[in-house]
Amino acid sequence: MQYKVLFLSLCTLICGSDAYVRAQSAVVKTSVGNPAKDSVSQKHIGQPGMLVSGDKSLYGPVPLAGTKSYFGDKNEFVNEYTRKYLEAHNKTLFHVQNASAKPFSVIDTVLSRKQMPKELKYLAVIESALNHKAVSRAGAVGPWQLMESTAKMMGLTVTRRNDDRTDWQKSTNAATKYLEMLYSDLNDWLLVIAAYNSGPTPVQRAIARTGSRNFWDIKEFLPKETQGHVLAFIATASIFENLGKFINLGSVPLDFKFGKDEEPGPKPVAAGTPAVAVAATTDAPAGAMAPVAEKKVTQFTEDELKNMTIVRIKQPIHFDVMGQEIGVDKKLMARWNSDYQQFELKSYPTPFYNLRLPKDKLDAFLAKKDAMTTKSAAVYQQTSK
Repeated sequence: MQYKVLFLSLCTLICGSDAYVRAQSAVVKTSVGNPAKDSVSQKHIGQPGMLVSGDKSLYGPVPLAGTKSYFGDKNEFVNEYTRKYLEAHNKTLFHVQNASAKPFSVIDTVLSRKQMPKELKYLAVIESALNHKAVSRAGAVGPWQLMESTAKMMGLTVTRRNDDRTDWQKSTNAATKYLEMLYSDLNDWLLVIAAYNSGPTPVQRAIARTGSRNFWDIKEFLPKETQGHVLAFIATASIFENLGKFINLGSVPLDFKFGKDEEPGPKPVAAGTPAVAVAATTDAPAGAMAPVAEKKVTQFTEDELKNMTIVRIKQPIHFDVMGQEIGVDKKLMARWNSDYQQFELKSYPTPFYNLRLPKDKLDAFLAKKDAMTTKSAAVYQQTSK
């Protein structure tokens, strides 16, 4: 069973120069079924993010939830996403946690030898849930879900009788070699995780389009699955590194502080708890009311909170469709529901979404909900082509 919602120090150090030249012209197919014809471009030594040989580490750190110096204004979003991810996937995370000793021992040894960040092992968690026999519909195999072309490019043997992708030691060596190559070109681990999923070309195109090497800046220009893949990796790595003791509990205590550099502030609202009264939900009996949360969401004004209601939905409804059908302000909806895109991308931590909606649009929304859901499905299908 695959678990997809949950994942170049110098190339001459990992392979000979001839092998690297061959790798540059190789056809790469990525691990989750988005084939891409990519070439890995060489990166100049000494650029920011990669330390020169002789330093303690050749690489920058993997950002975890709570690293405010890295995530900036996305810090609270990442923290809350991680909370919800643990709640939604705690059973699978608990299973992986109990089965991780031997696989992590192999991976840690390889990462340590190459001086690569230990958090990279969690990519194997979101790729395969540490199942070394996992096979995807696209033909990716093993704990690292390597496509045949990528595996062969990294030196593995792939035949009907012998597939090195299922071997923990060999596949880990190959996957980390590929990660090294991607890092040498992209210089940021979130971009590397994105490229591991989609192939380097979509990431490079997004960088060229935006002029930025910040994941959040290029995020909307990446494939939808890739966007969710990166967020799942951040959440999974953060959970195993800092929240492991809460996996069996199924939730994170409200007073838990994410990260050492997070500024002190009010306790976060529990995942899934609305910040205002829920006037009606599509899953509750008519007239049912949810309790008002004690804390208000500070990013909303008093007037907004007075005029806001929450409707729980199980299928995404496109804001353009809402605008056409019930006259709701699309920009207002985007601001009130800043994490809605992840729900649209099928990478939201819960199977439902608490949609913030103007109270005066509630009746029209409930009356047209089914029709808007059907129309939105067609819109999403069209835009995904």
